[in-house]
Amino acid sequence: MGARESFDTLERLWIIEPIPAWTPARNRLARLALSPKHQLADPALAARLRGATIDTLLEGTPAGPLAPRHATLFGALFESQVAHDLRTCAQAAQARVSHFRTRDGDREVDLIVERAHQRVVAIEVKLARAVTDEHVRHLLWLRERLGDDLLDAVVVTTGPDAYRRRDGIAVVAAALLGA
Repeated sequence: MGARESFDTLERLWIIEPIPAWTPARNRLARLALSPKHQLADPALAARLRGATIDTLLEGTPAGPLAPRHATLFGALFESQVAHDLRTCAQAAQARVSHFRTRDGDREVDLIVERAHQRVVAIEVKLARAVTDEHVRHLLWLRERLGDDLLDAVVVTTGPDAYRRRDGIAVVAAALLGA
């Protein structure tokens, strides 16, 4: 079975969900990747099977026999969970969720939420309690290119608070997404 057939099978079984690439109608951006990004439909199950605990996930650093080689895995599971939650909210708001990546991979934003008016919210997902300048660099780059078409730029974290950074980027705890 080839890679495409494997992905198709996993989609039909509701194990993974494709998130399409964002293709803006008012495209000021060149060299965009067009392939979908896949997220787990149930990242909680995968986290449990890998031995993650609430503390492990909230701290963003796997402990015990899972550390440090699974830190990237837990980041991916956290991103899948946030993507799942945002897609549920976006569907209720008649918005679509996609991802942004340049063809050469030098710029990427985890999630783009867009309604019919074609203005967007750009979202980075970070398995971290604190947000650094490195975490927001792609959001700032995208804001420069989109101007008024970018309604807001957000970093979703495992931290306890929601606030706005001095550069205008919103920081939101994942626990507050359903609030």
